[in-house]
Amino acid sequence: MIPHTASVQAARGRHVVGGAGPAARVVASALLLPPSTLSSARLLYATAGAPGHDYPGHPECAARVPAILEALDTHGLTARTDQVVQLTGFGGAERAALQLVHGEGYVAGLQRVSDKCADSGTTVEVEWAPTYVTGTTSSDACLAAGAAIALVDHVVAASQQQHDPGAVPAGFAVCRPPGHHCLPREAMGFCIFGNVAVAARHAQKQHGLQRAFFESDPDVLFISSHQGGIYPSTGKLGEVGTGEGEGATINLPLPGDSGHEAMLAAFDEVVAPAARRFRPDIILVSAGYDAHWRDPLAGLQFRSATFHELGARAKALADELSGGRLVMLLEGGYDLKALGESVANTFLGVLGEGPADKFDPVLLREEPLEKVQAVLLEARRIHEL
Repeated sequence: MIPHTASVQAARGRHVVGGAGPAARVVASALLLPPSTLSSARLLYATAGAPGHDYPGHPECAARVPAILEALDTHGLTARTDQVVQLTGFGGAERAALQLVHGEGYVAGLQRVSDKCADSGTTVEVEWAPTYVTGTTSSDACLAAGAAIALVDHVVAASQQQHDPGAVPAGFAVCRPPGHHCLPREAMGFCIFGNVAVAARHAQKQHGLQRAFFESDPDVLFISSHQGGIYPSTGKLGEVGTGEGEGATINLPLPGDSGHEAMLAAFDEVVAPAARRFRPDIILVSAGYDAHWRDPLAGLQFRSATFHELGARAKALADELSGGRLVMLLEGGYDLKALGESVANTFLGVLGEGPADKFDPVLLREEPLEKVQAVLLEARRIHEL
């Protein structure tokens, strides 16, 4: 919901993505694209617009994915079918995959509520944000998680046939409903299933890693940059994970009015050094766009060019550390124009091309860079970066 600027989950382990042995191989018959396409593609994207998951007047609405696709088309990205390849034909995530992250009762309960909504033609609010459920919400959320899983499989398969990490295509799930706020046993903050968490668990299970809850899992590094002090009042600097996973959670609560310079400093001074120390095998990004200056629900000042830089730097980091394996998933972003332009700029950044952002930043408020540096310095102290 509220600005989840760019959460990064990075998985590693003895048999993780790209490791040796049969457990590290994706079964070819499960892939939807031939090896020749995976060799030439530079970016794979999957769409699941969830038109039935809609609530009049709600910011997390069915118009979001069409707005993104329109912007991609405007910038000529969807026409480049040799390099920017749409992944189609994927199915919804199986219940077993969802239950690697979510409780069995929650998954089954969501299906029951969604079925009742379908029978009655109603929409119900299940959390105060409000998070809502319609007659198609359960199947829509399963499809969004399924898209994330399919992209992981295809990016992994591509990495196994490429010697150059820079030639491995990134993945982007243009899918909803989002998932970054939801909890293992309840919906929260417009979010139904934790799509990026499901993708991370799938990557681990596919390659032989043990199941565990992220907060106590040392094999998943979680880094979250977000606006501090607002919904849902979590993600404080001192929240670093628990048990064996202590230190594997890094929170960067940025002050209001933080923008382009603040986010790039956060990436360069905390995100990149932490990733280099962790040495992940795959990087998964909860790509939230509600940090844009136009967004109605937050108070950050990112520009479309900010998301371009984040896309470029995330791919460069994946090329350096993770065999080129990078999958990004749509989360927040509720101004339709800003959302479309920002995702298009993310694509351009991942592709290594220049930004398409003509906005003059002089029109924005001054960034509180001294406060930003205080946050970054404290994060570096806590995590010994």
